[in-house]
Amino acid sequence: MTSPIDELDARLIAELRAHPRLGLLEISRRLGVARGTVQARLAKLERRGVISGYGPEVDPAELGHPIQAFVMFELTQGRLAEAVQALEATPEALEVDAVSGPQDLICRIAARDTEHLQEIVNRLLAADGIQRSTSYIVLSRPISPRVQPLVDAVGRAARAR
Repeated sequence: MTSPIDELDARLIAELRAHPRLGLLEISRRLGVARGTVQARLAKLERRGVISGYGPEVDPAELGHPIQAFVMFELTQGRLAEAVQALEATPEALEVDAVSGPQDLICRIAARDTEHLQEIVNRLLAADGIQRSTSYIVLSRPISPRVQPLVDAVGRAARAR
């Protein structure tokens, strides 16, 4: 199986992540390749799903929700759809992953304060399909969500082949 990206793709992704408002001409200049090459590579990465969006990153704390927590939910068997529906209707649920283990879902929740977090959890516990929860409040974020180190490693591995 071939790598999903090569070193040039990795450099292109790094430029887009570091400078999302740059035009293709400037990116091509920085990468030392033709504008058409950048445009074709970008289209290929989008088509293959490697690049999935260009939205701005938003800090929930700056929206008045400085408390973040990881909340694990145990579900009633066969009731995943109802739990997901309740979480989709909860704007403070920033991301949700179905996982293996004793809990079924891990959710990142943003809240105004701990009382608000408790209200959100209580509201979700009242939803069909959700039986129990465990919450862990985020104290700090030594490493922010990231993908660039992985992109760089995959690009280097492709070059080494």
